[in-house]
Amino acid sequence: MSEQLIIFDTTLRDGEQSPGASMTRDEKVRIAKALERMRVDVIEAGFPIASEGDFESVKAVANAIKDSTVCGLARALDKDIDRAGEALKGANSARIHTFIATSPIHMKMKLRMEPDAVVEQAVRAVKRARQFTDNVEFSPEDAGRSELDFLCRVLEAVIDAGATTVNIPDTVGYNLPHQFGSLIANLIERVPNSDKAVFSVHCHNDLGMAVANSLAAVAQGARQVECTINGLGERAGNAALEEIVMAVSTRQDVFDCNVDHLDRTQIVSCSRLVSSITGFTVQPNKAIVGANAFAHESGIHQDGVLKSRETYEIMRAEDVGWSANRMVLGKHSGRNAFRTRLQELGVSFAGEEELNAAFVRFKALADKKHEIFDDDLQALVTEASLDAENERVKLVALKVCSETGETPSALVTLKIDGAEKTATASGSGPVDAAFKAIESLVNSGAELQLYSVNNITSGTDSQGEVTVRLEQDGRIVNGQGADTDIVIASAKAYINTLNRVLVPVDRQHPQV
Repeated sequence: MSEQLIIFDTTLRDGEQSPGASMTRDEKVRIAKALERMRVDVIEAGFPIASEGDFESVKAVANAIKDSTVCGLARALDKDIDRAGEALKGANSARIHTFIATSPIHMKMKLRMEPDAVVEQAVRAVKRARQFTDNVEFSPEDAGRSELDFLCRVLEAVIDAGATTVNIPDTVGYNLPHQFGSLIANLIERVPNSDKAVFSVHCHNDLGMAVANSLAAVAQGARQVECTINGLGERAGNAALEEIVMAVSTRQDVFDCNVDHLDRTQIVSCSRLVSSITGFTVQPNKAIVGANAFAHESGIHQDGVLKSRETYEIMRAEDVGWSANRMVLGKHSGRNAFRTRLQELGVSFAGEEELNAAFVRFKALADKKHEIFDDDLQALVTEASLDAENERVKLVALKVCSETGETPSALVTLKIDGAEKTATASGSGPVDAAFKAIESLVNSGAELQLYSVNNITSGTDSQGEVTVRLEQDGRIVNGQGADTDIVIASAKAYINTLNRVLVPVDRQHPQV
């Protein structure tokens, strides 16, 4: 029998480092539960030392997840490791992931440490982490540009100290597949105690090689891959979980490991959930989870697929969850059916009051849409969590006027810190006018960087999901809004983003 490939998802930690992709505690728990339904092995929930919010998020995920291992990231510092250990106390299965840079440029320019001191600190960090859990992972940051002899020395030392997983990150996405695969093979061969730890990889996508590098490493003996849903992550992102999983699953003739333990039918729904929460839309031609991933336009292709699916499809759409988005509810559905379906989607409520508020939203949507799909329900819950953050600014009323030959205008009423204020503005279109009216009341000084609209489901009565990205003093923030009226959805998204801009954030971001 082939070995099992461990899937380590870092959407909640590294994925969140995408500019504007910050998630609330409740949103992280929702995504973690979706990953648990997929039977992901390890969920890296965050970087507990970064901020109080990050600590609480890791703690909440650790308490909510029962089947997957929950991991917290920590620099090779006592305070980081202790904070991670505290956050993970409630986990059924906990892992601490600690790291320190090992490349010459990082040791000299960033750490300002000699190689001997780096080895000593790495060993001390692993030993301290072992006081909290036997499941300890170590990463030599920027391993892709580290000297091989020194890398072997560090890995041997941390494995002796008790690291059960050693992760080799291509931190800056510099490697090519043949190089990275060779690196993993050399490390496994040259590190004397390599058989005492699982070798893992964490590849960034700066040159578009993250998935290819990860798979090259797996072919050479790596048995854990660190990845994210939709390839989310800092800069160009990380290796996409869905691509790693389906490549290994589809090409069992090449790989001597498997991902049979994963529920791959959960991939599409998890992808859509992450996209909805972060506001990072999935491109239509994205492998596995893009809208066109299983579409055939060419007549020759269509004819071949009709005669035999295998002529042009190497995977079944149903295997990754494309058939699961069925209509389940309508305006005549009751509260119990509503609650039951959301529970099946991994959404639970803190109490009856929260359930009732969500049910009111559902009924309002059902009055506008005849058919309610799973994606509509996910968007509804996401919007409810966004509104929970709208403490300073709330939309009270919006009226827009747009007609041929006339300048569009908007009349908006907001509640700002509890006081209602009204303003009018004109613009190049109704959305532009609404944004200008809102900004005239809030005076945030933020600049619009992105305005994006996507339909949640099909049909002219589909909800529009709007993403807005604002930049203020170098800080980039995303926000979302959904409604069957696209102008209202746009206003909701803009206000949601403003509320996030108005909350100062002081957090550290690690890079592995």
